[in-house]
Amino acid sequence: MLLSRNYSSPETEGQLLNSFVQYFGDSLGRKIKRMPLIEETVLPGDSLLTLPVVIIGNGPSGICLSYLLSGYRPYLSPEAVHPNPILHTKLEEARHLSIVDQDLEYLSEGLEGRSSNPVAVLFDTLLHPDADFGYDYPPVLHWKLEQHNYIPHIVFGKGPPGGAWHSMEGSMLTISFGDWMELPGLTFKEWAASKRRNIKSDRVMPEEIACYYKHYVKVMGLQKNFRDNVYITSVSRLYRGEDDEDRSQLSEDISTQHLEMEDGQKSLIKRNWEVRGYQRATDGSHVPFCLFAENVALATGSFDSPGRLQVEGEDFPFVLHSMSDFGAAISKGKLRGKADPVLIVGAGLTAADAVLCAYNNNIPVIHVFRRRVTDTSLIFKQLPKKLYPEYHKVYHMMCTQSHTVDSNLHSAYTSFPEHNVLSFKPEMKCVLQSASGLKKILKFSVALVLIGSHPNLFFLKDQGHSIGHHSNQPITCKGNPIEIDPYTYECTKEANLFALGPLVGDNFVRFLKGGALGIARCLAIRQKKKHELIESGDGGGDGVP
Repeated sequence: MLLSRNYSSPETEGQLLNSFVQYFGDSLGRKIKRMPLIEETVLPGDSLLTLPVVIIGNGPSGICLSYLLSGYRPYLSPEAVHPNPILHTKLEEARHLSIVDQDLEYLSEGLEGRSSNPVAVLFDTLLHPDADFGYDYPPVLHWKLEQHNYIPHIVFGKGPPGGAWHSMEGSMLTISFGDWMELPGLTFKEWAASKRRNIKSDRVMPEEIACYYKHYVKVMGLQKNFRDNVYITSVSRLYRGEDDEDRSQLSEDISTQHLEMEDGQKSLIKRNWEVRGYQRATDGSHVPFCLFAENVALATGSFDSPGRLQVEGEDFPFVLHSMSDFGAAISKGKLRGKADPVLIVGAGLTAADAVLCAYNNNIPVIHVFRRRVTDTSLIFKQLPKKLYPEYHKVYHMMCTQSHTVDSNLHSAYTSFPEHNVLSFKPEMKCVLQSASGLKKILKFSVALVLIGSHPNLFFLKDQGHSIGHHSNQPITCKGNPIEIDPYTYECTKEANLFALGPLVGDNFVRFLKGGALGIARCLAIRQKKKHELIESGDGGGDGVP
């Protein structure tokens, strides 16, 4: 299945192929052993094996989708009564069917929640009924493993299962409750108890969540679907015209392969993807590969590229863009004994984490942000004080220790609301501009720009700019998410390409699970239709049955 190019070493290539032989079993393994190596100039033939689904990203989005594609199915529990009587009546109508096999549009109709995606709201209320009202009701679902519903797939990730959770700052608590971070079939509390972990509060450390996700893949038997240390470099359409006259369009955006039916009627249109990348070996070498997929699911999250101010001097080495870099600078003692404060830009939770980190290490802070402290859209306004005391401590300082209240800098912390950064100077100075146009020049020891992050879809044509709500603009989780069908999560502008999680605006783990449900239902329906066509003798294909 994993097809190495002809310039990889035979030993490494053989190891990769063997891993896929074990994955698919003997019957498919025989096909793999017969496969030629793919060269750059060769047009792939129909005899090459094509995987039904490739998932790019092994964070909670990719893990949850793999769980459902592996045949796990949610059913209404026999004793369950959902607190929403209308939804419960609908669930009772098809109690014998799994939720994957039901009409998701019908079930989600009329539901409201903190996601703009209706299936995300539906699945969340089934797993956490009335959670937004402060209730801790148990899920109304129970899970069954139905192996006949398994759809072969591969999940690619740069690191271990869990994605970006393995690289988050370990000293900070998560914003969500531990229960809201869990995936179907294994509660976070059950995992913590099995590992003898002492969870002292409802909110937990990111490292705990990362360990939970890694363990989840193992305990649910999903390991065979996962490949770590894999970097995707290209995902493109295969162009295959009916006569193959124009091979120069091999990687065009939208293309088709036609399979004429025997009676000469309507042709079947087949759309396949070519996925290229490399796997980083233990010795540090890169092993290139190329494989083919009928469907690709994007589950890359939003932590690939930190947001940038796009101002002069932002590339200076003393201007940082991540908490990990800031933490490393502190641990190495680079800021010890510095007279000038740290400059922190941003008004989100990550910026607040940086303020707390500096404050706890006795490092003075200048905190710059564009909004007013009374802005209702500030995240601090949405967090209960009792549950998030540390963030409200930062917010209190933002309000009471601002430069507008006192013209002098405070010794430990000074905020600059309604200010923009105009430039960074080589002598470690920053030029700020207030809402009124007044400019200020401040000296600092290190600058930390934390204004969010964006997904990096460089491996797609035009970096995926064509598949957002606003064409020809970069994909962002808030301003320009990928445009999808709300019930299948298939890209409206690109068939057989799916997206879930932050890429479609669902930044919280509790809501991204709905994307996995929508995709699993869509693919299950298509696989069933494909099998029916094959069994009737009306069609075929080179995909894995």
